[in-house]
Amino acid sequence: MTYQPDARLTTRACLMTAPSGIRRAPEIVTPGFESNRRYLNQPMQFQVRFERVDQVQSKSRDRIIPLPQQTESAIVADREFNGLNIAQAYLGDSAIRSVKVDPASVNRQITELRSGRQLISIVTGRNTETPSRDRFIATEVTNQYFRSTNQPYFNQVETTTAYHHLPSPDSGIQAWQITAIYLSPQDPDYFKALDKPVALYRYRLQLKPI
Repeated sequence: MTYQPDARLTTRACLMTAPSGIRRAPEIVTPGFESNRRYLNQPMQFQVRFERVDQVQSKSRDRIIPLPQQTESAIVADREFNGLNIAQAYLGDSAIRSVKVDPASVNRQITELRSGRQLISIVTGRNTETPSRDRFIATEVTNQYFRSTNQPYFNQVETTTAYHHLPSPDSGIQAWQITAIYLSPQDPDYFKALDKPVALYRYRLQLKPI
């Protein structure tokens, strides 16, 4: 894959469609799955942004797009910018107070809702693979903690995204993303599900430079 740095580092428009959501454990009803039903088969559009960092910095950050034959830098996602835009696309601009990355840990992100609820996301693992010059696969595991006035809710999310750089310079990048939701050991239904996901979501992503 040949990258033109100036073109690849600009903000990109992302069109996301969630064509399917499957509850893998029908006897377990999670708050997230029920509330996400209305988003299935609904396209959402938002902006995402990437930046270039050196390899030392990139080891602790999101390495989303590889730089073939590049040993001194990598392109990573802007977590605050992307997190805010995705949250606003889901919930609406007025629902989100802020999305911040913990300055003490780039793997810890805090989303504040105007309702007083809070989502804390902590990345616990990442892996990447480049099967060919125009394809790239990234997997990320995140622990999520939903804090509200009611009882807190925990889960674990595994997201795998397969990116494909389209041949036309104006076509951008296409991707399929699968998100698996697992219960945390703190959940009372944990031993019913064990290491099996309780829900799966499949998304189609289209990223184009703007």
